[in-house]
Amino acid sequence: KLASPRWNFDDATFARSAAAFKNPDHVDIVVHNYRWRLGLAEGERRYDELEEKLAKRPEIDVPTITLEGDANGAPHPDPDAYAKKFSGKYEHRLITGGIGHDLPQEAPDAFATAIIDVDKF
Repeated sequence: KLASPRWNFDDATFARSAAAFKNPDHVDIVVHNYRWRLGLAEGERRYDELEEKLAKRPEIDVPTITLEGDANGAPHPDPDAYAKKFSGKYEHRLITGGIGHDLPQEAPDAFATAIIDVDKF
C-alpha cells in the first residue's frame, strides 16, 4: 500500500505475482538485495569492476525514457534531479490515473509504449 496506494489488484494478479514466491531462493535473494543495497552484505565479486564504474554515476548516453506513476508512494527523487545524467535522447513520462510504483502491472500499456517509443529514438 505504500508504493502503490491506489492499486486495487485482483486475485488473478496476486496469483501471477505470487508464483515467484515458490522459488526456493526467493526469500534469500530478496533479503540479500536489501542488505546489499544498505551496504550490509557483500555483492558478487565478479561484478566489482562494474559496480565501481556505476558508483561514479557516469552519464547515460543511450536513448532513455523514464517513467513514474502519479501515485508512486515509494521513496524516489524528483525527475529534474536526475535528468541531467542523460546525455542521449531523453524523455520523462508521468503516468497518470492513480498509478503507483509497479508500472508494468499497473499501467502495462504505457510501459509497453515507452519500450516501443524508445526504440524509435
